[in-house]
Amino acid sequence: MVAVRRPGFDYMSLDDFEEHLADKPADERWELIGGRVVKMMVGARWEHARIVNNLSRHIGNGLDAGGSRCQVFTETFYLKSRSHDTAMLPDVMVVCGDLTPGATSTEDAVALVEVMSVGTEARDRYEKWHVYRQLPSLMHYVLASRDKPLIEVFDRSGEVWTNRELEGLDAVLDLPAIGVRLALRDIYARVFAA
Repeated sequence: MVAVRRPGFDYMSLDDFEEHLADKPADERWELIGGRVVKMMVGARWEHARIVNNLSRHIGNGLDAGGSRCQVFTETFYLKSRSHDTAMLPDVMVVCGDLTPGATSTEDAVALVEVMSVGTEARDRYEKWHVYRQLPSLMHYVLASRDKPLIEVFDRSGEVWTNRELEGLDAVLDLPAIGVRLALRDIYARVFAA
């Protein structure tokens, strides 16, 4: 698939983007989505942070309980792909396999989660998904609503992607590629659940 270039947006290669970052203040966050440069929001609502923390903690606990070598990263570890001119900071990323000591990025995510708000939904649902689904290692892409207990999951089986929707605190998110099952009650704990 070829990314559609929209007029009025800045585009660059991953190499140019990495040079671009060198001049930016440490408190600014930037992503490169299929060659398009995007300045990220800093200072998300507490609900976003709580959902990301819950996901990270419960996925990590599930991986540890299963004896997995996979690791969980949140919001500051880049997913980079030179072939897709991409450098993105997923809200939650699961990487299986070894990482190079000192690495600040990977291109081999197995599961990715984005917590959507009204302001980020189109980017997460369309722009990022357009790139993510082309990554050979990716098996699960999860879109979690910030404003209600609702999750949409895209799962890969061979070359085919299917999607499913989970709604309500009693639903369970199953991510078989990483061997983890999470109740939405745990994902949304202290946001919608006691």
